[in-house]
Amino acid sequence: MISSKMQTAINDQIQAEFYSAYMYLAMSVYFSGQNLDGIAHWLKVQYEEENEHAHKLIDFLLERGGTVELKAIQAPDKKYGSALQTFEKVLAHEKLVTSLIHKLYELAIKEKDYASQVFLQWFISEQVEEEANADAIVEQMKRIPENSAALFYFDKKLGKREED
Repeated sequence: MISSKMQTAINDQIQAEFYSAYMYLAMSVYFSGQNLDGIAHWLKVQYEEENEHAHKLIDFLLERGGTVELKAIQAPDKKYGSALQTFEKVLAHEKLVTSLIHKLYELAIKEKDYASQVFLQWFISEQVEEEANADAIVEQMKRIPENSAALFYFDKKLGKREED
């Protein structure tokens, strides 16, 4: 059985993961409207990953005898600016999610919830990858002048991202 504190915290993380998915979907739609289909594709794959993360948390909570409480999801922004500005937001958001996962892990330690600690290790590793990917894109985009042919080349490169 999972503690009520841990159950509440996991439900909060489920909401955060669904918000992340919703945000990435909004970003994808925005870039589709800008005819930057590669960026839109990369963001759509990210949307699908975040949904998977939420479902992993749901399944874990149910396996532990907890109750899933789906909460309202805040509407994401409608406009995101340039590709660089957007990926800077992606990086900042992934850093926020990392901090939320770390707090969840700290609670698992405090609650002596060993099963949650083991389960959350996957999310900790995943966040290292998420931040590294976003950071690499930001650093590469910083070298691309806006409205240049290089942006279209980079857009095509991001469009080759495979779904996990």
